[in-house]
Amino acid sequence: MPERVCIALDGEARARAAWRTILLNKPRGVVTTRRDPDGRPTIYDVLGEAGRGLVAVGRLDLATSGLLLLTTDTRLADWIADPAHAVPRVYAVTVRGAVTDEELARLSAGVSSGHERLAAHDVTLRKRSARESHLTVELREGRNREVRRLFEAIGHEVTRLKRVALGGLDLGDLAPGAWRALSPREIETAFPAYNRRSLRGTA
Repeated sequence: MPERVCIALDGEARARAAWRTILLNKPRGVVTTRRDPDGRPTIYDVLGEAGRGLVAVGRLDLATSGLLLLTTDTRLADWIADPAHAVPRVYAVTVRGAVTDEELARLSAGVSSGHERLAAHDVTLRKRSARESHLTVELREGRNREVRRLFEAIGHEVTRLKRVALGGLDLGDLAPGAWRALSPREIETAFPAYNRRSLRGTA
């Protein structure tokens, strides 16, 4: 049975505000925090008033651009971020040097990074030359700096990293710094397992 919450102010029942979730194309050089002690621009500087009350679903580091969700629904944010739910995260990656077929196989089989074993769920080589390689990488756990650490483990430096999809959502043609609101239907479709367990009756 879905949870029911009654909100009252001075004894008078009030309707709960609808959940808000937006999809932001985070630019490079912007940090995923509310305030930065070093004075760097944050995603909330980019969003302005539109970011009021929203929390980021996970993080993209300073040099990583692309799809970032922000929401007022902390249950949804926690569910997506939980590695146990294996939500797909897809990245367009550029690295220095030519990634060989043997190295591609290592990324899928798993590599050691520090005390962790990391593996890509799927890797597609789109282009390679002696200078650089372009790939699409899908992850299912969302560990800290996972894409960069994967390629460091096989001897390639990531020079450009962009998240292009999360769950059933994709970045599309949204410009850097632009955002759009997501409807409850889009969220249900993008994260159907969360919908079945939690979403019905709460939106």
